[in-house]
Amino acid sequence: MFGDLMGMMGKLKETQAKVEATKKRLNSVLVDENSGDGMLKVSLTANREIKSIQIDDSLLEDKEQLEDYLILTLNKAIAKATAIQEAELAAVAKEGMPNIPGMDSFLK
Repeated sequence: MFGDLMGMMGKLKETQAKVEATKKRLNSVLVDENSGDGMLKVSLTANREIKSIQIDDSLLEDKEQLEDYLILTLNKAIAKATAIQEAELAAVAKEGMPNIPGMDSFLK
């Protein structure tokens, strides 16, 4: 019984280390998003750190339009980055979970 418990604890520590390594790796995964017309481009990491914003000069003439573009494009990029991060971390966590009958339904 205690051997199983110690084995599970070791597996959990190993999984925790893999999760941390995955989070670190996601700092190098870039997510790019463009406005529908390509006038605004943003790039951020899968950990949702903004790396660059490119703004077409014509958007600089209309502050409200620029703000709208930024909000829409950044929100789309953040949603993509979040989906990537969640999928990657879920895969690592699922891989490291002990085989407990019935737990699969909670990890979907």
